[in-house]
Amino acid sequence: MKNRSWAFLAGGLLVALLLAGVVSNYASSHPDGLDSSLLKGCTVDADDTIVAGSCPAQQAKDHELGDSPLADYGVKGVTNSFVSTGLSGVLGVLVTFAIGAGGFWLLRRRGGAPTGGDATSAPVTEGDAATSRVGTAG
Repeated sequence: MKNRSWAFLAGGLLVALLLAGVVSNYASSHPDGLDSSLLKGCTVDADDTIVAGSCPAQQAKDHELGDSPLADYGVKGVTNSFVSTGLSGVLGVLVTFAIGAGGFWLLRRRGGAPTGGDATSAPVTEGDAATSRVGTAG
């Protein structure tokens, strides 16, 4: 890979790590479109607990992986929420990058393989056909 490609890749990874590690802490804590649409018809308090009404969000259950190390946009065991959110973002970027790089590595072109066929199976062009007929005409 060219040096310019490596620089572009490293720059993109650095930007992604910066966004995930720092900027993600400043994301809105208000519900997104899906969450707010599921709350239509219900009344919620300041802690986003449903206190009255009827809405689809009342049917929600805890996720099977809700107690995993990276659940709820944080790292389990890290008490500082700023560090926990940033660290989970950085770990997510690194895991995603590793999976993507591994996939591209598996699908890469091999250097020694011919790409256009070999000389024995080369297609005959019109000029080649005329040349071969000249020698055999008779």
